[in-house]
Amino acid sequence: MNEQFLKLSDLTKVFGKQTNKFTAVDHINLDVKEGELVTLLGPSGCGKTTTLRMIAGFHTPSSGHVYIDNVEMETIPPNKRPTSMVFQNYALFPHMSVKQNISYGLELRKLTRNEIDEKVKIMMDTIGLSGLENRQPRELSGGQQQRVSLARAMILEPKVLLFDEPLSNLDAKLRVSTRLEIRRIQQKVGITSVYVTHDQEEAMTISDRIVIMNNGLIQQVDSPSEIYSHPINRFVAGFIGKVNFLEGTVEDIEEDKFVISTHNRIIKAPYWNKKIRKGEKVLFVIRPESIIVKDVEKDNKNMLEATVINAVYFGSQIVYEIKLDDNQILNVEVADPQDNVRYKNGSRVSVAFKQNSLHVLPFEERVENE
Repeated sequence: MNEQFLKLSDLTKVFGKQTNKFTAVDHINLDVKEGELVTLLGPSGCGKTTTLRMIAGFHTPSSGHVYIDNVEMETIPPNKRPTSMVFQNYALFPHMSVKQNISYGLELRKLTRNEIDEKVKIMMDTIGLSGLENRQPRELSGGQQQRVSLARAMILEPKVLLFDEPLSNLDAKLRVSTRLEIRRIQQKVGITSVYVTHDQEEAMTISDRIVIMNNGLIQQVDSPSEIYSHPINRFVAGFIGKVNFLEGTVEDIEEDKFVISTHNRIIKAPYWNKKIRKGEKVLFVIRPESIIVKDVEKDNKNMLEATVINAVYFGSQIVYEIKLDDNQILNVEVADPQDNVRYKNGSRVSVAFKQNSLHVLPFEERVENE
């Protein structure tokens, strides 16, 4: 397997000139393995779509290089690159049938009718569109239209498939089923893919790896589970999922644990970041599902006392907002409410943390996405 099937080397894009210059993508480096699906994820304006468009050839890099299968792309125009793009607006020809839309690119390549018919049939079977050959786009659901767009891109057998927020026009329920379908097809075909989205759940669901971007820079590249469990900084922790932050000071470091003082209590957490030293100020990253809420335990020096200020019942879980005695708010999610005590607004409670789920970062001030 080629570990650098798609390679971005010191890739930079600057828009404007002189005083109006804006750096959209700032010297990023990324290697995508053959057959891998990598998602570029970040807030609006972070540089993810600009990066995708440089891979496709729609934007010319200000500096740096794009390599696909060891070939430098700088002199290759978009229509000659071994890439295909799946757009968010489908871009289907409204006057053509499903079959005609899918076969359009093959006809431009002057394949024979028999070759085209065979490839279209295989692709429609693969993507679940059999029986819809003669329908017009207006006769299809949003999910079906997106699958036609995907089939049209894939039938050209590109080396790299590019997705530009392909599900943003679908309703919430259809987005869930369609993203699972895209992932199934991508794995079945084994095509190298780069996927752009601002939807965290979408990225977590479909990706082999996620690239978190902000202000034109790559913040972290890792598997969804590592991004969630071990974010590299406060921005990543705050951008992926729901999170609480507590400040503390490292009192000691045991063999595999930090010993940290916070809110006049001692909390232990996994010794994950070896750069953090004794005496340093740190941040606890605490996910809402990692907080335990109990009746008040006055003698337990490892638990914090708090007051429930809001409790919302969702059936499968209860979401609490609780206020610590210094007025800091923590968000808590408790699964299976029927099997747990349900606290009302105003209840005094004790709070503990699931030790192995805690993550400790060097101290940083609050960032924009929180």
